[in-house]
Amino acid sequence: MAEDTQSKPLFVPETRFGFWFLGTETWVHQVLKVAVRDLARLLEPRRESYPVVVDVGCGQGHSFRVLQDNFHPQRLIGVEFEDENLQVARRRASDQQVTVELLQNDCAAISLTDACADLVFCHQTFHHLVQQERALAEFHRILKPGGVLLFAESTKAYIHSWIIRWLFAHPMDVQRTAEEYIAMIRAQGFQCEARHISFPYLWWSRSDIGLLERLGIPPKPPGQREETLVNLVAHKRE
Repeated sequence: MAEDTQSKPLFVPETRFGFWFLGTETWVHQVLKVAVRDLARLLEPRRESYPVVVDVGCGQGHSFRVLQDNFHPQRLIGVEFEDENLQVARRRASDQQVTVELLQNDCAAISLTDACADLVFCHQTFHHLVQQERALAEFHRILKPGGVLLFAESTKAYIHSWIIRWLFAHPMDVQRTAEEYIAMIRAQGFQCEARHISFPYLWWSRSDIGLLERLGIPPKPPGQREETLVNLVAHKRE
């Protein structure tokens, strides 16, 4: 999927509903923390500490404490483009007593030096980006050889669903399937093995918001459904 970056915005900003929702406890506990637990499970072998962690598309900063507690960075960097998100993230870091450097950058142009990061965390960011391949190239550039990309993303099936179209805003023409995301990451030069990939099918990612399962109708098994989420751990080759 080639990118036409001419005369296009860098990303599509969230709706007011979306901004509100991304500040809720539901987002923190049902989306963010669930993804981090799954990514931590997939991350093997796992180091005691990842000295430099970069949170790309850090939004309102809910991830800062979670990243600090799980990966014990000596230097935590948040990358975010929108002013309003940065203001909230700065206050949240202060309230939670987490030391974080905040950069107002687009993910396709990050003002960090080459090979400076041990771990890049990208959670629910890519479906907002127009220049996805350029952003991924930046993640590869700033990672040290052997560095880790933790990637958690909603797929085309979810972003194109009626409820997401109604409540949120995204660049619809760049959305990808789970398989397309995996292929793009591998094509960038990352090593990503099948055992480091998962396809959660969480209630909130389904078009029926899990209603059928609550009525006793089980979801389709993997291989018989279009995946709505992909979590993966990829490594920059040494």
